[in-house]
Amino acid sequence: MSEVVRRVAIVSAMPEELSALLQAMPPGSQVQRAGRTFWLSQWCGHEVVAVLSRIGKVAAATTTTLLLTEFGVDRVLFTGVAGGLGHGVRVGDVVVADALLQHDMDASPLFPRFELPGLGVDRLQADADLASLVAQAATEVLDEAHLHGLVPSAPRVHLGLVISGDLFVDTTSESEALRLAVPEALAVEMEGAALAQVCHDFGVPFAVIRTISDRADDAAHIDFQRFVQEVASRYSLAVVRAVLARLPP
Repeated sequence: MSEVVRRVAIVSAMPEELSALLQAMPPGSQVQRAGRTFWLSQWCGHEVVAVLSRIGKVAAATTTTLLLTEFGVDRVLFTGVAGGLGHGVRVGDVVVADALLQHDMDASPLFPRFELPGLGVDRLQADADLASLVAQAATEVLDEAHLHGLVPSAPRVHLGLVISGDLFVDTTSESEALRLAVPEALAVEMEGAALAQVCHDFGVPFAVIRTISDRADDAAHIDFQRFVQEVASRYSLAVVRAVLARLPP
């Protein structure tokens, strides 16, 4: 009997977030769908599909649906940057989502604020085993980076709630409003909860891994692109490699 090789998707929203991964992946093939390029390869004993989702919830949902229906993906890893919201979540830390919520979902008074109509919940749980594996891999990557002097201070890995919405949060007033509305939120970004909803509907495990690029405040725009290119993309590559090495083949 031939061995069944699982296919893992690696998704990022911006080219800068995906660039280091694409350079490290072994040569493979490319497939064009819906204006997106899907890079197919074999990496660390897995069939891998890497793709740029583009920014925002609709773009992320479209990309995830294609991955699950056109490419037979059975696990999804989303990696990129986010703004830090939670107390003690610092620039350079990594947040692994154990659940995701759309902070701009509000169908009240028909449904409670944040609740997803038809699902009866306001947050979607990431796969617990996959999230734990990712958090462990990220912790080892960050510890090694600090040990070798690659980062000036000891970055931390946080496991908790990530919130998403079609808004780049870059003012102190916006971030404070989100903290009041969702006090448990560790980080805010623009894609993860949409990807989570599609994976939930299809019953496919997923993990969302976010490097904190800023504190989602009035200084959020300072050196953002440089941070993504020089720090976050390298974190993404190292963490994804570590995760693939730990996933059962």
